[in-house]
Amino acid sequence: MKLPRTGEKRIMIDKLLLGNYKFRESDFTPNIDYYRDLASSQHPSVLWIGCSDSRLQTGHITQARAGELFIQRNIGNIVPIHDWNFATVLEYAVVHLKVDDVVICGHSNCGAIRALDKESTDSYIPLWLNNAREAQVRVDNKISPPVTVLEKEERYRQIEQENVRLQIEHIYTYPLLKKAVDEKKIQVHGLYYDLGTGALTRVT
Repeated sequence: MKLPRTGEKRIMIDKLLLGNYKFRESDFTPNIDYYRDLASSQHPSVLWIGCSDSRLQTGHITQARAGELFIQRNIGNIVPIHDWNFATVLEYAVVHLKVDDVVICGHSNCGAIRALDKESTDSYIPLWLNNAREAQVRVDNKISPPVTVLEKEERYRQIEQENVRLQIEHIYTYPLLKKAVDEKKIQVHGLYYDLGTGALTRVT
């Protein structure tokens, strides 16, 4: 593979292509039998619903290998109700891939959660975030208005975690998921990732 000469500006696409070259050299080729099996079929055990935030690289933070996670990512790790895109992902994961677990993972310093406090002239984002607004309402109803910076950050942390609980409620509105849970074929989990510490913890 031809690499940029010293002193040349490497644009992002070049960096991505170089990264792929290194991946093939260090991982793909040494594990070629594993990747050849994946090329013919997939058998993930987890449907992972996470945020689109670029700071969360799901496989990286969990050390999951290719083929282990079936991933749906969107702004705010939201499970929208009556959404064809999400319903298709869920149905494929539950009915055809027969995953054992569903994970909804929120994270610290989430821009989507902070945007709930802001007026916006965007066309689509505010409508999408309405799917998380109940989490904000619940937290604000049980705590005093924050005054200090630490109190404000703690409020956001609580809303981020409450949003995970809310989206778990949303996913149970899909009959095929509820049926699979009732039949003990699937378990649903809430997780929370701290960008500052790298820790992934359960949301209960």
